[in-house]
Amino acid sequence: MEKMNNDQIVLASSNAGKLREVAKILEGTGLSIVPLSETSFQGEIDENGETFEENALIKARCVSQALGMPALADDSGLEIDAMGKEPGVHSARFMGHDTSYDIKNAEILRRLSGLPAEERTARFVCAMALVWPGREEKVVKETMEGQIAFEPAGENGFGYDPIFFLPQYGMTSGQLSTEGKNAISHRGKALRKMAETIRQMQEEK
Repeated sequence: MEKMNNDQIVLASSNAGKLREVAKILEGTGLSIVPLSETSFQGEIDENGETFEENALIKARCVSQALGMPALADDSGLEIDAMGKEPGVHSARFMGHDTSYDIKNAEILRRLSGLPAEERTARFVCAMALVWPGREEKVVKETMEGQIAFEPAGENGFGYDPIFFLPQYGMTSGQLSTEGKNAISHRGKALRKMAETIRQMQEEK
């Protein structure tokens, strides 16, 4: 078990892009974010929940209990209406964990081939859970609405960003700057809501 530090929260992820987003938005809380890869945590987390909220809680509980530290976890993914809300909670595992997102994105574009823009509606969903030993568990959920683009565009972001088109901006989330994406993204909105929750928890100490 790690040495407890009330100024640290473990992020139940080692994704570099996600770590940057989380650290940036939680700057004002006075807490430092520790990536899972820098802890002694070992083993696989069985994300067997049926919703984003359930999976986020599963991850946060598992890490917090193993390390005895506060843990923050998110489960996020892409829901495509024309695909029955898939890939949904299986977004990371869609076509296999080791399949590149270039291949995943190409497959989604193939499946939606021929559909007009109004039938390509989709959303990014992010549920975020905080499990802090001895305190009430917290879960928040946010979305970012958009459409599936007709072709990939943009070098920023990661995952499905290059094919997620935002009509109001005329570009994909992969073309937005990091600051622009954080302002409107599902994860950015969920993080700001969670940051406010953390501040309230700090005031209640």
